[in-house]
Amino acid sequence: MSTASTVENTVQITDAGPALKRIVITVPTAKVNEQIESAFSGLAAQAVVPGFRQGRVPRGLLEKKFGAAVLQEARQQLVSQAYQQALEANKIRPIGQPELAEGTTESELVRGKDFTLSVEVEVMPEFELPVWEGMALRRPMLEIEPKHVEEEIERLSYRLGAPAQIEGPFQPLDRMVGKAVVRLEGEDKVFFETENALTVVPAEDDAGKGPFLGLMVEGLDALLIGKKIGESVTIRMNGPESHEISEIRGKPLSVEYSITAAERIAPATRDEIAAKVGVETIDLLKENLKGVLERRRDDEQRSAMRDQVFAQLADKVDFDLPTRLSEAQVARDLERQRLEMLYRGTESERVESRLAEIRGASAGETRRRLKLFFLLAKLAETLGVEATEGEVNGRIAAIARSRGMRPDAMRAELEKSNRVGEIALQIREHKSADRVIAKAVISDIPASEWNDEANAKKEPKLESATAPKVAPKLDPKPTGATKSKPDAETARKADKPSKSREGKSKS
Repeated sequence: MSTASTVENTVQITDAGPALKRIVITVPTAKVNEQIESAFSGLAAQAVVPGFRQGRVPRGLLEKKFGAAVLQEARQQLVSQAYQQALEANKIRPIGQPELAEGTTESELVRGKDFTLSVEVEVMPEFELPVWEGMALRRPMLEIEPKHVEEEIERLSYRLGAPAQIEGPFQPLDRMVGKAVVRLEGEDKVFFETENALTVVPAEDDAGKGPFLGLMVEGLDALLIGKKIGESVTIRMNGPESHEISEIRGKPLSVEYSITAAERIAPATRDEIAAKVGVETIDLLKENLKGVLERRRDDEQRSAMRDQVFAQLADKVDFDLPTRLSEAQVARDLERQRLEMLYRGTESERVESRLAEIRGASAGETRRRLKLFFLLAKLAETLGVEATEGEVNGRIAAIARSRGMRPDAMRAELEKSNRVGEIALQIREHKSADRVIAKAVISDIPASEWNDEANAKKEPKLESATAPKVAPKLDPKPTGATKSKPDAETARKADKPSKSREGKSKS
């Protein structure tokens, strides 16, 4: 009888930096041998090799033919088991995936020898929550007026308008798709390329800048206005210091953009808008839109107060954060921002534009949002807040409505990209913030005053109080063009350029 299962691993845990643990696990020889023997025994029972009956293949032949693959699988199982046991036994709460400790290499699994695993993993920082009862919060107040309804009708006229294929010359709000070839400045090899890079000529009130490949580009209008299908432009931009793809952080990028198709939106008339939204008269349309804007305003008021809760919590407590911003951390932060905007009903083009701005923010701002993630996790844990399945389904349905999708299709999309968990996390954060709001001291201020302050700080405004930017949707493909994913989707899904440097990966 084997006694390997009674032999314990040796685990050493040390601090490797702020919120970073180094875990060194030594698996004794007896366990190593048992794992290898179990792996080969399982193979022997199932292997089918010409000339031998199933289960009768000589062990030596199996080891010669399949040995490397079997040892690799056995190693993966041993590592997974040993790592999870070490976390549970030492009550370690990781916030990311483990990485090989600096200065170490991947150990092989060898019969008759101990196996050593040395990894570093970022963990939840340790800190005390600040006092949160009685926070002073401000609520921006807005009366929905006829001018807001008129602005919403103007926005809908473009959203519901008819796209028409054009050749050019391009003007503001035209949108196009084309081939983009990205290189790091000073290097000839292709870093990334896609046949379906989508962009929109910035509106006249956008100060010439707009999103392209998920990054905000200054002077994009000057590059595109007056161009035609078949022409190419060179777009230069800098990789933000806190981009989710670490290899482009702080690097100058050069993009050759060849335009292959374009379209312009012909605005819908008021009668056409009324028909498409299912009302009989323009007066009914205005009445319905006023109700929509009032609900949106109420949601934005609540979001504005949550943002104040988040900011005050972050200002009241300090603790060490992991010294490096991993790709996973930044991608998770961007996903939180995306889901928040989708839940608020922000339209696709505004989401992508805002995400491009967030990518361009300083590393300090990104780290501040990471700090908030830890604070809200501890607040939810302290308050005993959880997200129910019904709440998750309701939130998914709300996001689906904002995107004109069926809830089941929206859920399938989220599940495919492993984002349902992020929805639950968003709900937990909102519920925690609402507990704080329930015990806050609230004062009302005019929405105009709130927006003036937001403009000064370059923060999101109360959207219902501002004229919506007139821009076409980014989701449908231009007439006659190959359908493309929104470019920020490429970055969100972390389709890392390391897979596409030879020009093989498509967005």
